[in-house]
Amino acid sequence: GVQHHCTGRPAVAPHRACHHIARRQLSIGVLVGHEAVAGGVAQDDTEDHLAVDRRRDAERGARRRRHGVAGDVADVGDPQLELAADRHAGRDRLGRNSLDIRAQDMLLIHGGSGAVGQAAVQFAVDRGARVIATASPANHPRLRQLNAMPVAYGPGLIERVRELAPFGVTAVLDAAGTDEAIQASFELLEDRSRIGTIVRGADAPEWGIEAWSGGSPHPLTVQQMAWRREAIPLTLELLATGRFNVEIGTRLPLAEFVQAHRLLDAGEGGKIILLP
Repeated sequence: GVQHHCTGRPAVAPHRACHHIARRQLSIGVLVGHEAVAGGVAQDDTEDHLAVDRRRDAERGARRRRHGVAGDVADVGDPQLELAADRHAGRDRLGRNSLDIRAQDMLLIHGGSGAVGQAAVQFAVDRGARVIATASPANHPRLRQLNAMPVAYGPGLIERVRELAPFGVTAVLDAAGTDEAIQASFELLEDRSRIGTIVRGADAPEWGIEAWSGGSPHPLTVQQMAWRREAIPLTLELLATGRFNVEIGTRLPLAEFVQAHRLLDAGEGGKIILLP
């Protein structure tokens, strides 16, 4: 059957996009057993935002599962796609749509062990950038697996980052939203055009930084939405070739979604899977 890891935060009732895959098999021909990718599911839970890519090549599907897609539906969230590097047909769109991450960059990611942070780490590393990612010490091994340099948040953060990046950081992505993360970003990087947040969007215009989602008063442009859609095939390619994986957490029957909430509140890591 279809495994539900469309969201890292199970809704009070099953997430509608997942519900349509599992219960109604969608109106676009996706059946139980088909591999699919859910991307850009909006907060209003409307299935109109569901992007589906059917894969009939069994070998390619097996490679994807070996490299971190533990079921038939994989989550590809919008903030992660904002950092995706589209090299299709020799084109480099990353420099035109997010923080202009390049091979020579030293990127600092606040909240690096979360779903968005882990995806951003992998996209940036794939571009050849070096990545420092903040996280609690318990999550440092996972970040090392992704070829990031983990650093603990809290007092002394700026000094610890400077030890890892003596020549400075060249870009910052805030996926934490804490005052510490914002203030450290300003202290570590003068060029605010290369600081972006997905959490503190409401404050971004005042600070002069980039923002995507996270309460930003400015909606995404048509071009930005197009870039996100174009990034989905790239992500599938990275999954298929083992250059991207999703951390999978506990698997539970769909009826135990209340327990899923409890696990999230307790700090459960990885995508929680709800099985029909």
